[in-house]
Amino acid sequence: MSDFLIVGGGVIGMMTALQLADAGHAVTLLERGECGREASWAGGGIVSPLYPWRYSAPVSNLSRWSEGFYPELALRLLEETGIDPEYRQKGLLYLRVDDEPQALAWAREVGKPLERVGPDFLYAKEANAAPGCDGALWMPTLGSIRNPRLIKALRTRLVAMRRVTLKEGMEVTGLQRQGSRITGVETATGSVSCERSQVIVCGGAWAAQLLAGVGINLPVRPIKGQMILFKAPQGLVQRVVLMDGRYVIPRGDGRVLAGSTLEDVGFDKTTTDDARDSLWHSAVRIVPRLADCEVEHHWAGLRPGSPKGVPFIGALPGFDNLHVNAGHYRNGLVLAPASTRLLVDQLLKREPIIDPEPYRPTEALSW
Repeated sequence: MSDFLIVGGGVIGMMTALQLADAGHAVTLLERGECGREASWAGGGIVSPLYPWRYSAPVSNLSRWSEGFYPELALRLLEETGIDPEYRQKGLLYLRVDDEPQALAWAREVGKPLERVGPDFLYAKEANAAPGCDGALWMPTLGSIRNPRLIKALRTRLVAMRRVTLKEGMEVTGLQRQGSRITGVETATGSVSCERSQVIVCGGAWAAQLLAGVGINLPVRPIKGQMILFKAPQGLVQRVVLMDGRYVIPRGDGRVLAGSTLEDVGFDKTTTDDARDSLWHSAVRIVPRLADCEVEHHWAGLRPGSPKGVPFIGALPGFDNLHVNAGHYRNGLVLAPASTRLLVDQLLKREPIIDPEPYRPTEALSW
């Protein structure tokens, strides 16, 4: 029997499994579909909250730790798997920021490089950006990662690890409880015993549904986001550019992602023409030359929405062996290294990287 059983094979579940296996523990990971094919695949891969100064300290603290870890993780996975997650640290340009004074004050307070630059600097960095801007905010340290390749690399590494048992196509439909312990998980193909295991729910937007069966009211719900992908010539966009809440993200092969919508429509992942048109117009406002490029793909994913975007990380009250790591909202990829490390620190009784208290699930959870 494994020391740990993880429910959910997104980036949170896979990074948790990797760290526990690195520490010498046997891990079983159950994923209802294919690992990483939900929100982890659907996101854009910006390694920062979009407007970080607008977030609370708990989100910012996780984000800062994760940003510093991604370069190391990308190099490790490339070396171990031969798959390049394409971590790119080329900075971010913010166009038309309404709360610029607050942004600059936040940057000074946390020691983050962020400065106001003029139009000459802006167009030297991004020649095809929206014309006529009188300047921008520039964050030179921001990076992005190509999340589908990150997911592929993580999965490949886990499959190769002797201590990890990866079971895909195994949907968990419920948890079996005896007193204060989870003794098994119910799946579409039968039950899996975990009486002696620590159980970790990393089910993203589906985490609340699973935990409701054992009396936990976790305030996490799906928030749909749609994105489009342009087949653009290499070099058309060099770095992440953000304007009016929408963004474009370049990939190493020239493709450009544009996102994203925010839709509270339950578990509906249907793409819509209205969203596609809205995303196209936003992208073309940011980089007008994208109007000449083919839209190669249009998709939707479900973010695990939570109050104020602060994830729930830690042991669930009333249980001896049940834990959660869910509710990252728009920042699952951003916060994954830190949030998984924080939970693993607690599971292994290590000194936590940051104070775990702001993320601790409590008895009276409600939306």
